[in-house]
Amino acid sequence: MTRVLLITGASSGIGAASARAAAEAGWTLGLMARSEDKLEALVDEIGGDRAMALPADVTSADAQRTAFAALSERFGRLDAAFANAGLGISSGSAEEADLEAWRTMIEANIWGLLVTVRLALPELHKTKGHMLLTGSRAARTEISGSVYGATKHFVHGFAANLLAEMRGWGGRCTVISPGLVDTPFFDQPKPGGLRAEDIAAAVVYALEQPPRVAVGEVYLMPVPSA
Repeated sequence: MTRVLLITGASSGIGAASARAAAEAGWTLGLMARSEDKLEALVDEIGGDRAMALPADVTSADAQRTAFAALSERFGRLDAAFANAGLGISSGSAEEADLEAWRTMIEANIWGLLVTVRLALPELHKTKGHMLLTGSRAARTEISGSVYGATKHFVHGFAANLLAEMRGWGGRCTVISPGLVDTPFFDQPKPGGLRAEDIAAAVVYALEQPPRVAVGEVYLMPVPSA
């Protein structure tokens, strides 16, 4: 049976690595992101019979609706969705922060995620499917002035409430919570961080558990250097 997974933020980093890992595990993929050229390259890599590009800005509900409709028309079902798209900004003083940068990040990390969840749930309800959300270690610690960390606090709190809702009809919800990851999310390389492939392995681990197992959270941290 074809199993269909939607991934947002799929053009690079954790999203692209998760797409590759899920394809190896036998999933068929809908890949959503703003960068159409990168999505098409990833579809070519995975195979056009197994994946489709869904170019969309997650902060636009209309764009996401169009993408979900295209996915449904092509594959006819949805078994899992990974709301992974998000943005960060350089941490700094809340007193001196750029308000527009805050707004842009909040729209991606909270509003965009909520839109993905809202559009995915009716389809996941039909298949007793699985919702995955990208959280962060930043939700577990204090980072001076960090609104990014606060957006991830929201993700973790919402995921707990979403799990309670989905449990009522046999669905599952998982938060993928990495520490520092060396991805294009950062302007500079982070050689001591996790790799995107590490997070992708956690995503597939959660997806591949038998129906009786609900993985509420996968928390990953890099091993401290000696």
